[in-house]
Amino acid sequence: MVLGVVQQDGPRPVVQYLNERVSATPDILAMSAPLKPTEVFRLAATCAEHKCPHFDGADWGVAARIVKMLPEAVDSLPPCTIRRECRWYSQEGGAACKRCPEVSTISYDLSPQTRDVSGLPVIEEPILG
Repeated sequence: MVLGVVQQDGPRPVVQYLNERVSATPDILAMSAPLKPTEVFRLAATCAEHKCPHFDGADWGVAARIVKMLPEAVDSLPPCTIRRECRWYSQEGGAACKRCPEVSTISYDLSPQTRDVSGLPVIEEPILG
């Protein structure tokens, strides 16, 4: 599911949310070319629960870290097509939603804070060109 489009206009990426549900079909994802879909789209997927490195068996660590470590990105809850079934919202409430617009799958910010929030090893890809 495509939640929104990642805008890179300012100092940090910001998600511009879609007003309706859009399936992440191969045709939709191909629209990101020449970039990766995760560089252009904010995607939502079915929770993998125990297969997910962010799930500890009870909670989603990334949601807790986002609320604890990141400032609010917006003052009010952004529009969201998945809020009723969102794991972050069910765990952290509106506090997660107010940080969600600045969360992206791909980040080129390798600051200590970004690394700590992700909770995962950083994978550095070579720059092609």
